Amino acid sequence: MAPPLIQLKDIFLTFGGTPLLNGVELSVSQGERVCLIGRNGSGKSTLLKIVAGIVENDKGSRFVQPGATVQYLPQEPDFSGYATTLAYVEAGMGDGHNIYQAQYLLEQLGLTGHEDPNNLSGGEARRTALARVLAPEPDILLLDEPTNHLDLTTIEWLEGELASRRCALVLISHDRRFLSNLSRATAWLDRGQIRQIDRGFSAFEQWRDDVLAEEERDQHKLDRKIVNEEHWLRHGVSGRRKRNVKRLAGLHELRAQRQDYRGAAGNATLAAAEAEKSGKLIFEAKNICRTYGDRKIVDDFSIRVQRGDRIGVVGPNGAGKTTMINMLTGTEPPDSGTIRFGANIEMATLDQHRESLNPKTTLAEALTGGRGDHVMVNGQPKHVVSYMKDFLFSQEQMRTPLEVLSGGERGRLMLARALAKPSNVLVLDEPTNDLDLETLDVLEEMLGDYEGTVILISHDRDFLDRVVTSVIVPEGNGKWMEYAGGYTDMLAQRGADLKREAKTEAVAAKSNGSKSEASKPAGKRKLNFKDKHALETLPKAMDNLRSEIAKQQRHLDDPNLYKKDRKKFDTATAALSKAQKELQDSEEQWLELEMLREEIENA
Repeated sequence: MAPPLIQLKDIFLTFGGTPLLNGVELSVSQGERVCLIGRNGSGKSTLLKIVAGIVENDKGSRFVQPGATVQYLPQEPDFSGYATTLAYVEAGMGDGHNIYQAQYLLEQLGLTGHEDPNNLSGGEARRTALARVLAPEPDILLLDEPTNHLDLTTIEWLEGELASRRCALVLISHDRRFLSNLSRATAWLDRGQIRQIDRGFSAFEQWRDDVLAEEERDQHKLDRKIVNEEHWLRHGVSGRRKRNVKRLAGLHELRAQRQDYRGAAGNATLAAAEAEKSGKLIFEAKNICRTYGDRKIVDDFSIRVQRGDRIGVVGPNGAGKTTMINMLTGTEPPDSGTIRFGANIEMATLDQHRESLNPKTTLAEALTGGRGDHVMVNGQPKHVVSYMKDFLFSQEQMRTPLEVLSGGERGRLMLARALAKPSNVLVLDEPTNDLDLETLDVLEEMLGDYEGTVILISHDRDFLDRVVTSVIVPEGNGKWMEYAGGYTDMLAQRGADLKREAKTEAVAAKSNGSKSEASKPAGKRKLNFKDKHALETLPKAMDNLRSEIAKQQRHLDDPNLYKKDRKKFDTATAALSKAQKELQDSEEQWLELEMLREEIENA
C-alpha cells in the first residue's frame, strides 16, 4: 500500500461537554478518493479543517508528506480584500504554477474573472472558490459541499474534472449521485469516531445499516447480561468471597459500559402542517411570457397543475427557474398570458436565501418570530423546545445565535419555519442544500406522504428521481418543456439533445446497479409456527441451561475435585462448556425473534 500523503492519529477535540472527535484516525494516500459521511453536527467540516491544518485539535497528531500540497474548499469562502474573481483565484497559486490556469478554469465555470467578489450569487461564489482550489493542481483536495448552489451542468462538469485528476480527494457532500460517481472509499464519522471501508458511497448505506443492527444486537445482549448479573447479586451471592467480589466488580464494569454507550442519533421528525384540501386544480398557465430587456426568460409556456402533483424545475443558474416559479405561484405577474388559480390554496415557501435571517437572532426567536415560547403548528401552539427536537436541535441550542449554526442546522431551521405554516401547496427552492443523508431520507418520506402539491427547484439528481412526477426544463431562447417522470426519465425522453448528460447517467446507473438491486424492498416477513413456538419455549429452556451451568459450576468450585475425581472434573467441564454455548445460541435466537416480533407489531 502506498504511504499516506496525510494522516491523522488519535485526534481529540471538545467544544465543552461531549467530545466532538474522540480518537479519530484517518489516512489518505496518493490517488485515493474518500467520501466523508456523517450527520449534521457530527464534526465533518471541523475534521476536514483539522486535515487542512486550519483548526487545532486538543490531542493527537497530524502528518502531511513533506512537499505535498493541500487545497481546502470551505462551505463559505472569504472574498474580502480581492477586487476581482481572478485576483481571488490567483492568490491561491504559488510560484511555478501556470498562471493562465486560473483564467481557463474561471471560463470553464462560466465566469470572466472580472466579477466583483462582493456581488456574487451563491452559485458564482461556489464556482469561484472551486477555481481557486483546482487551479494549483494540488496533491490533496479537501472539498466541503462542493455542489451547493451549482446547477446540473456545472455539477457534471466538476465530476468529469475531478475524475480526470490524479490527486487524492476527501469529499463531503449530500449529493448521493455525485458521491457514488467519484468515491472509492468511505469514512463514516459517527459519535466522535471514524469507521472506514474500502468501497465507495454506493455500498455505504447498506453497510451502515448492518453496523447499526449489529450494534443494537450487542446492546440487547449487554442489557440481558446485566439483568442476569443483577439477579445473581440479589439472589445468588454464595460460595467463595473472592469469586463474588470479582463478579460484582464485573457487574460494575458492565453498568459503566452501558452508561457510556452513545446510541445512534435519531432521525428528524419532518411533518408539514397541512391545511384543508385544495380544489383539484392548483393553477393553469396559458401562453405566459416574461422578458428582461431583450432577453426572453419565459416564452409562450403553458402548464396545468393538479392537486397531488410533484413538479421539479431544473436548469442552469440564471436560466430563470426562480422567475418561472414566482409566476406560477402568483408572486410575480407574467408580461403576457394568463394564470388561473384553483380554490382554497394555502401556500408555504422555502427559499434558498438563508442569509436573510438575522445572524444575531437566537434559534428560538427565529422559530417563534420573537413572540413567546411557542410555535404555531397546524394552528395549535407547540412549545419551541418540543418543535426544535423534531428537527434534531437540542434544548441547549434554544438561545444559540444563528451565526454559529452549521450549514445543515440552518437548512433544518428553514425547513422548520416553512413546514410550521398550514399549507396544501409546498414551494421549495433548493431544499436539499447542506442536509445530511438521513434528514434527506426523512424529507423524501415526508414529501411522499404529503397530500398536497409540491413544486421544487433542485440540482440533486437522485432527489429529483425519488420525489417528482414531472420535470420542467429550459430548452433555450425562453422555451420551457415539461417531461413526465424524474430527472433520468427526462434525459431519456430528450435523447440526443443531452448526449453528454445521458452518458453520465449511464455511468452512474452502471456504478449503482448493485445498490439498486440490494435496495429493492423484501417481502414482509412473518413469524411462522416454529418461530412462535421458539419464542414461547426459549425462556424456559434458557432458565434450565442457567441451572445446569450453576450446577456444574458448583462441582468445579471444589478446588480438590481434579485430584479426587478426574473423570467427574472432565465431565463437569465438558457439560459446563456445552451449556454455556447452548445458552449463548439460545439468547441470540431469542433476541433476533423478539426484535422481529417488535418490528412486525410496529409496522
